[in-house]
Order: sequence, then C-alpha cells, then structure tokens
Amino acid sequence: MRLYRKEGNIIEILSFPNENVEKGDYLLIENGESQKALIAQVIDVQFANIPGVLEELLRSLPDGGGLIQGEDVDPLEIAPHITYIQDSRLLICKIRATVEGEALSPSTSWLPSRSQSSVRKLPISMLLKLARVDGNLPITLGVTKENSLLTIDASSLDGRLNIITGKKETGKSHLSKLLITSLLQYKAVVVVLDLNGEYAGLGLTSDGKRNAYYNKIHVLTPSQNFKVALKQLHLNVILNILIHALHLPGTSAREFRRIWQFLKEKDSLTLHELGEAIRNWNCNQNVRDALFSRYYALVNSGFFTDNPAEATLLEECLIKAREEGGAIIVNLRNTSPIDRQIVVEYVLGKLVELLTSWRLKAVFLFAEEAHLYLRETYWDDVVTRMRHFGIFTTFITNQPDTIRENIYRQADNIFLFNFTNEHDLEVVSRAARVDAETVKSIARDLPPHHCLVLGKVVRDFPIVVKVRALDVKTMGETRLFFKEVN
Repeated sequence: MRLYRKEGNIIEILSFPNENVEKGDYLLIENGESQKALIAQVIDVQFANIPGVLEELLRSLPDGGGLIQGEDVDPLEIAPHITYIQDSRLLICKIRATVEGEALSPSTSWLPSRSQSSVRKLPISMLLKLARVDGNLPITLGVTKENSLLTIDASSLDGRLNIITGKKETGKSHLSKLLITSLLQYKAVVVVLDLNGEYAGLGLTSDGKRNAYYNKIHVLTPSQNFKVALKQLHLNVILNILIHALHLPGTSAREFRRIWQFLKEKDSLTLHELGEAIRNWNCNQNVRDALFSRYYALVNSGFFTDNPAEATLLEECLIKAREEGGAIIVNLRNTSPIDRQIVVEYVLGKLVELLTSWRLKAVFLFAEEAHLYLRETYWDDVVTRMRHFGIFTTFITNQPDTIRENIYRQADNIFLFNFTNEHDLEVVSRAARVDAETVKSIARDLPPHHCLVLGKVVRDFPIVVKVRALDVKTMGETRLFFKEVN
C-alpha cells in the first residue's frame, strides 16, 4: 500500500490485488523514523482510475473487441503486470487520529511523506489498546472481523444519551438486552419501557429455566400487577397525567387542583369520592364535562384502584433494586395508546420524585419506540433536565426520523445496525459524534446482528462488531401464519 493523496481529512491509499483490505478496516501510516503516524479508516474501496486501463479492458473482451480472433503473443511477458495494474484499488479513508509516541491526538493537520511513508493494516485489538478502550467495568459486545473481542466500559454509558437504531430484525432489541443484563451485573437500576413485551423473559434462559438475573427482573403490567391508588400520587404527578396525557385545559386543571386539595383535607382520595366531588362541584358546566371525561379515562384505564391491596408501590421495587441492582420492565404490550401515555407519565414522574429526594442515585432508562408514548416536549426534557436528575436514556427505534435532530446532536453513543434507505442514513448522519460519509458507506453493508459502534464507548473510533449471543428467552416474536415445519 502506498500513500497517494490527501484532501481535508480524506486520505487516499493505493492498494494492490494481493493486499486484502475492506470497508471498516483501520490503517496505520508511518513516516520512517518519525515518532508520528496517522490512523485512518477505510470507508470505501474503488478501482484505481489509471490512464489506459479502459482501453486494455476493451481489448480483452471475449470476442477480441470486434477484431479477428488470433493467438495472443506476449514476448515481453507484460500481461501479468497489466492484469496487476487493472486490479489495483484506491482506498478512500477518513483520518481518525494522529499518533505521537503513545498518545493519540484528533488533529489531522500533520501529513506524512508520500515517498518515505509505509502503510499497513492496524489490528482492531491494537487500536483499542492505543485508544484505551477498556476499564474496570467491562461489557463484551461481541467480536470484530478479526475475531478479537470488543469490550467497552460500563461507565461510558453512565450519564450518557445512547441511541440504538437500524431496520427491523437486525438485532436492536438483542443488543439492548445485552446492555441491560451487563448493567445488572454491576448493580445498576434499570427501567425499561417495553412496547412489545420483548423484555419480560430476561430472567429466563432460552429453554425457560431461571438464569442469574431472575431475581433482579421485575415485570410490571399495567392494570394487572401494576396499579396505583390515588393516595400514593402527588398532585403534580396526577396533574401531569391530566394535562400532558389527557390534554386537560388550564382552567379545568385549576378546578381539579381545588378538588384534589379538598379531598386530601378530608382524607378521602379515592376514585369514587373524586367522581362524586366533580359531580357536586360548583363550577362551569364545560369545566365539569372536561373533568368528567378525564375522570372516566382514568377509571377505564384500569391503572388506578381504590383497593390498597391491589396497589403496586413502584418506589419499593426501585429502592429494592437500588441495593443489588435490578430491572423494572414496564410491559406496555397490550396497553392502548392513551393508557400508555398515562402509565409513562406516572413512571417518569415517580422517577423524578425519587431522584430529587436522593432516594435513588441514578437510573438507566431504556425506551423502545419512544415516539409512540413520549410527548413531543418530553424529548428535550428526558435528555437535558432529567439527565441532571440522574435518568440516563437509551432510545431504541427502527424509525430514526422519529427522533428529533437536536437529540442526535446530543447523543454520546450510537449503535447503528443495517440501513439501506438513504433517508434513514441521512437522519442518523446528523449526529454530532459521527461523519456522514462513514455512516452512509459502512452502515448499508452491515449483515444482520452486526453493529457499527460510534461515540464515547469506542473513543470516537467507529468499529464494526458482531453482537454476541445471549442466552435469554426470546419474547415478542412476530406471529406467523406460514410457520416452517421441521
């Protein structure tokens, strides 16, 4: 391999047929005796555009390019050399860092000698060692193309905003399960907003036996084993549910506040008493109608109860998880869209309440297809204000355009599976910690269960990894009519 050209942070390398280099590989460009070297990543492989190659290819057509067939005479034996030149390649590379001694610098201003420099493949294991991608809390994501392990530090997820995205059935949920179970090993508190019921089997092996995480997994299904008594609610939480999930107007919200305080003073905060108070409250008929419609939405959700024995104390589950680590799986699979928003408003409100009072230190929140239950204004809230409270979010989606652009710009880590759609790739490429060319070139060629890891977990060196298998019970599979019969 020889250095050919540099333009901006793009560097072009001439590669010969006997040198096996592919997209995603890293190269080390060394400059003789200098202590400096460039680290570059191959983002595309092209044929070298050498003058005269097209004419030679045309001459070598099966019919002789229209000429009379005859015996090839090559007295100077130059045919192998011409073939060698025809198959030479041009590697389009992105400069990722400059090596100075044992230190890495993100600078791309230094340029090695074209004639004196040498180019060789840089093994991923050596790159990880140079970049110090390690730590005291290892999480093994899988193996690289060279069959070396890719191990990240759990602390690189701590306090971060993460996005896992890719098209359907490429392995997004599998990776999120791997991250959750790995965090549980380090006694983290995890809350999963599970839209499709995919995480309920985290405590079981693939053959249905209990695994090491069984006692740390708590599955809460709204209206079944997850209900709330009004007495457990703070006024701010129920108002957030009414205003944001049920769109209660401001005038009606003020009347509801008075009704709530009236019932609280009487120590009679129940669904029945709330309904009677609204019926008999001295207010405008339109306000009463608005309150009644929201009241019936609360009752019909099945999420609220007057029976203390049925009520689930979410804070007890979370505080129990605080001691040895645990995951609260909020199973939203059979929950209607409105009821989903009610439950999510309650869960997030309760998390903020526990975190602000320091009853919880921090929570890792995993949100599947969050656009289906998080209101628009919550996006900024979750990733900015709630991050300061200690809620560290991972969004999982197969529709990257449902996540707002400013969220991508704040993302610390992106785990990108295969996308072939140009629009989807364009959306992901807007993330601040990645360049568009790398995303568009590498992501569209990723096989299933292979992931392009970007961001702080890999010190901003994009790396392709085959996500390792996980022995947990698969849930939420697509139900098929034509099922294969063995």
